Formats: sequence, structure tokens, C-alpha cells
Amino acid sequence: MRRIGHFIDGVETEGKAAGFQDVFNPATGEVQAQVALASAADLEAAVASAAAAQPKWAATNPQRRARVFFNFVGLINKHMDELAALLSSEHGKTVDDAKGDILRGLEVAEFVAGAPHLLKGEFTDGAGPGIDMYSMRQPVGIGAGITPFNFPAMIPLWMLSPAIAAGNAFILKPSERDPSVPVRLAQLAVEAGLPKGILNVVHGGKEVVDGILAHEKIEAISFVGSTPIARYVYGTAAAQGKRVQAFGGAKNHMVIMPDADMEKAADALIGAGYGSAGERCMAISVAVPVGAETADRIVAALKPRVEKLKVGPASDKASEMGPVITKASQERIRSLISSGVDQGAELVLDGRDFSLQGYENGYFVGPTLFDRVTPDMDIYKEEIFGPVLSVVRSNTYEQALQLVMDNPYGNGTAIFTRDGDAARDFAARVNVGMVGVNVPVPVPLAYHSFGGWKASAFGDLNQHGMDSIKFWTRTKTVTARWPSGIKDGAEFQMPTMA
Repeated sequence: MRRIGHFIDGVETEGKAAGFQDVFNPATGEVQAQVALASAADLEAAVASAAAAQPKWAATNPQRRARVFFNFVGLINKHMDELAALLSSEHGKTVDDAKGDILRGLEVAEFVAGAPHLLKGEFTDGAGPGIDMYSMRQPVGIGAGITPFNFPAMIPLWMLSPAIAAGNAFILKPSERDPSVPVRLAQLAVEAGLPKGILNVVHGGKEVVDGILAHEKIEAISFVGSTPIARYVYGTAAAQGKRVQAFGGAKNHMVIMPDADMEKAADALIGAGYGSAGERCMAISVAVPVGAETADRIVAALKPRVEKLKVGPASDKASEMGPVITKASQERIRSLISSGVDQGAELVLDGRDFSLQGYENGYFVGPTLFDRVTPDMDIYKEEIFGPVLSVVRSNTYEQALQLVMDNPYGNGTAIFTRDGDAARDFAARVNVGMVGVNVPVPVPLAYHSFGGWKASAFGDLNQHGMDSIKFWTRTKTVTARWPSGIKDGAEFQMPTMA
């Protein structure tokens, strides 16, 4: 059986594994590989490799670091089909969706190829008599990323690209559920010219995470996962003086105004709610039609579309939605659907008993649609992370807006309307980090930042865009005066530029 090792000091290795964990094919339920789980010694070896390599990498000029990313982007494109097939086999998402996962990560690798410009500081000539002042961005040293199963290419690339381009070494702890793509990306980075030790990959669970949070040589940590773990990561690492960005869960709403194009809104909801089997932190899981007529029209438009969704394995090119990641996830989603029925929601389409001939042991859940959901129900309060869309009816725009604002999560939201005033008001007032206007999944492009509000994010700086450069660097400001500008005698007053 295939073994997946760590990637330490430029080579794949099982190290001094604390054990091995099965890696499943979600479409069949079969074990397809085993991944090594890192011991404390393995993490220490990764940190030691990073510490040895980082000073020379930091001293490499940004233009040369950028060239590595140009090569890296080319290699990812060259190996796109291989990476997508590997990703699909372990995650379960369709091949086209897997390519989208990789491409959205690739965009950040492309963005940081502009490192010479992104890392420029500021300069003021003649800030005072004979005084110049300038700032520079310097790497933090060793950074670490802890990434989730749902985007095994995109989120690692979002983290490692700006961190490494800024001159840091990086330790990646990906999900042990789909670990192959992160290791393959590390191999391609070395092939692109990245020095060994600058990117290390270690696998494992809470013990490895705790080791990363506590390690005195790791200066900055980026995390994506559930809100309870994000709180834990942020609190634990920040208490030890580390720089931390921790992104948690979501409950994303899409408000549908009466003037919206219902057919286009329904199409948007299908893709945003059921794409990747709902296993996206930016998935739309709540549709909020304004007015009874709007609600009736959107449900009528949704039902036939949901019924026609092609559910199947990634190996079937006709598949539009694959399985969820694990048996435990499948059972949890089914249980939440049952709770919705028990608590009085109207079950329009039920995916609990979905079964696919030849894949009866796969972790499939059929697309599920609820109407007349209320905010006190578990299917509304919980982040389901599955192919379940809930319709929460609203009488007015203000009521719909308040529903979104009262939710404890604040990752993404959208409004569908032809009314510019309504769209502008919604974007200005809603307390959510990413807003779409007739865009259901408003994930910003690489040169803008990605991040939520409220219980969806902890820390001051977001992912990618200029926020990522700020996160992975420290600003140093220099005030310089040369002898010709220095007055005779000691100066005891607070220095001024006068």
C-alpha cells in the first residue's frame, strides 16, 4: 500500500513516525494509502532544517526569490492534471472543481512573483535637518501553516507563497485526510529552485499542532479550520508572543430581492450551495428571499435544478457533485437533516438515503433543500459543511439584513438585486468580511485580501493581497543623520524634526 511521508529538508521521508493513519477514497470508502504521523522528533527536524536554511534565503534578493515562483507556477500548470486527479481521489471533489482549487492557489503564487515591488519600503528625504527616514520589510523568520481538508492545494498555496516570497522558511501541517497534494507541491517547489529546508511538510493531529504552537523558533502561524479550533490556536499561540491569523467557520447568507432575476439567482445558489458538496467555508448555505412571492419563486426555481444535479465519483466526468470527505461527516450531515425535519422545517428534497450503484460504500449525501427554516433550528445555527441549502423567508429587506448581521459568523454574504441603492446599502452596512453583489461566492482575487469578521476570523491581518505581505514581514523604520547635520553639544529635549 502507498505510504505518504513528510517532506523535510528537501526529501520525502517517513521520519520517526508516531504511527500511520489511513487515507480513504471518499467515493468508495476504501483505504487507498497511509500517511505518516509526525513525532516530536520529526517536527524538530523540520524546524531545524528551516532554521538552517532561512538566513541565506532571507539574504537572497527579492527578484531571485520571485524567479523561483515564476518556475513554480510553470510546474504547477505543467502538472495540473496529475495534481487534480490526486486531489480528487483523496478529497472526493470533481476533477474540474479540483482544478479550480489548484488555480485559486496558483493565483497567489503568481501574485507574489511581484515580491520586489510588494516588499518595497518607504523613504522620506529631508524629514528633518540633515535627516532621512526610511522603512523596510523584513521576514519574521520561520512561519507555519495549519490547513484544512477542503482545499488541500489552494489554502496551503495561499499561506506558503507570501511567507516564502517574503524571505521566510515555512512549515506546513496539512490535513491528514488528503495529504498527497501538499507533499507534491513541496516537491515541485524544490524542482522550481527553492532551497531545501525553506518548505517542510509534516503530517499529524493535535499533538503536532500543539508542538507548532509552542515551538520557540516558530514566529508566525496561519490557520484555517473550525471556529473552536481557530479560537484555541489564536489564544494559545498569541499568549506565547507569536503573530497569528486564525480563520474559522461560516454561515453564509444570500439575500434575494424581489427584483432579482430568479433564474440567475437559482443558478447561483445551486453552484454556491452544492459545489464541492457544500464543503467550502464560502458556500452559501442560507438563501434569504425577501417577501412571500420571492420565496415561492426561488424555491420553485431551485427544486428542479437540485433534482437534476448529477452526483457521482470524480472519475465520472459528468459528475457535478461528489461525496463528502469521511463517513463521520456523512453521518453528521444526515443527523442534521433529521434534526431539521424534527424541528419543523419543510423538507423539499431529502438527500439522506442517496445511494449510487457501484459506490454504495462511498460517503455520498444527496443534495438537500429545506424551506421555511427559522433561526432557532440546528440546521440554521450549525455550519453543516455539506450539500444542504436552507431557505429562511424574510418579510422585508431590513429583516433580511438583520438576520445576516445577527449571525455569529461573518465570513461571506451576497445580495442578488437589480437595485443599485439596495446593493450599495447592503455592502456598506452588513458586518461581514466579504460581500458579493450578484456574485454568490465573493472570494477576492489574489491582489485583494481574504478574511471574515466576527467568529469567522481571529487576528488583525487577512490572507493574500497586501495583508499577507504585512503578516509575514516586520516593519523596521530607520532614522538616519550624517555628521554634517549633527549639532554640537548634547540634546536633552524630546527629539523633533524642527
